[in-house]
Amino acid sequence: MKIIIAGAGEVGFHLAKLLSYESQDITLIDNNRNNLVYADTHLDIRTLKGDATSIHILKEAQVKNVDLVIGVTSSEATNITVCVLAKQLGAKRTIARISNTEFLDYKKEIGFDKFGIDELISPEALAAREIALLLNQSAFDDSYEFEDGALTMIGLSLSRTATFVGKTVKEAAKIFPQLHFVPIAIQRFGTQYTLIPRGDTQFKEGDQVYFITVASGVDELYKLTGKVKQTIKNVMILGGSKIGKKTALDLSLNNFNVKLIENNREKAFDLADELPNTLVINSDGRNVELLEEENIHDMDAFIAVTGNSETNIMSCLVAKSKSVKKTIALVENMDYFQLSHSIGIDTLINKKLLAANNIFRFIRKGEVVAMTKLNNMNAELLEFIVKQTSEVCDKKIKDLDFPRSAIIGGIIRDGEGIIALGDFMILAGDRIVVCCLPRSINKVEKLFL
Repeated sequence: MKIIIAGAGEVGFHLAKLLSYESQDITLIDNNRNNLVYADTHLDIRTLKGDATSIHILKEAQVKNVDLVIGVTSSEATNITVCVLAKQLGAKRTIARISNTEFLDYKKEIGFDKFGIDELISPEALAAREIALLLNQSAFDDSYEFEDGALTMIGLSLSRTATFVGKTVKEAAKIFPQLHFVPIAIQRFGTQYTLIPRGDTQFKEGDQVYFITVASGVDELYKLTGKVKQTIKNVMILGGSKIGKKTALDLSLNNFNVKLIENNREKAFDLADELPNTLVINSDGRNVELLEEENIHDMDAFIAVTGNSETNIMSCLVAKSKSVKKTIALVENMDYFQLSHSIGIDTLINKKLLAANNIFRFIRKGEVVAMTKLNNMNAELLEFIVKQTSEVCDKKIKDLDFPRSAIIGGIIRDGEGIIALGDFMILAGDRIVVCCLPRSINKVEKLFL
């Protein structure tokens, strides 16, 4: 696949890195020579210095032969302009990164595709959505919804009290024979090794396990894992960034009691005007005395989304020491993901990863409508739409030539989530959620072409 990425900043470089590992034909365009030198020496891609909105530069990048153009510079206007020009010059598909989430709200009304922009991606909106979902499933440390919750992916760390520690997948399934959930990936405690569970795979204490579940299976997972479903009502947000503002707005509209702490006086006053249902406090959120004065011990959740990863991590640790049930920290450094569970923070989120996941589904073959990478694990979760021509169509699951390093987590038919067994017949129009390791992605994609 030929891909042009406009912008070699954090999101652009991260995307280029992920795509270059998959041997995609990547051209990275940026005005900043230093960004390009680093990318050129570290990645197997073509780099081009210049303004991505220049028609001459786009032609030099052979835009007329390109399958996908992704505008991810720091300027929203630049990204939109790049996509409009690229489409007119022959690019097959375009994606623009935006910061104004209003564009997403009026996406259909405006009709961006008429201008030549096929998709709009807002890392800030994705992060706010992720936070809201994590608060909804408060006892779990990672979650992702397919088709408005018809199926949900839930990640958790198995404690000693979990009912099925020491049992195999087959033995655990007997506890709830109706089967409203299925394990799709396991990472053993203290390792970086991801495995796709089979019937004889044993659950062990400390395992990070990912499940696919229908709505009725969530409560069963709470019982089985010994997790307690906590009601989240009072939320404190540190940082009035775009993510902080969007999160505060979304949560307050859903009847959460929200306090937002912002250090910049002018910004705090602006936020107070824009967020009438949020208590905005102008102060330094790193001050432990201030947090105590603002009754941090009464908070159900603490969300740190300042521009500094270390501040976010440290303030979450302070919140955890004050018995806050749920802590979420925004981090820029991908390496910090390795530390989240060992240092005691419930969940780390990363804008680059969220944006890359969202863009990645357009690179996958077959009709992929949703995709996420499992946090800190070497596995992908993909939602395919079955076409009449797909190899899996009109076949039972047990008759499929499915690789052992992949697993069907669930099926959505007519808007309803189903945890399907071997005798289930797959039909055209079904949405299939598959978890697979990198080595099996190509084979899985071919099954859904």
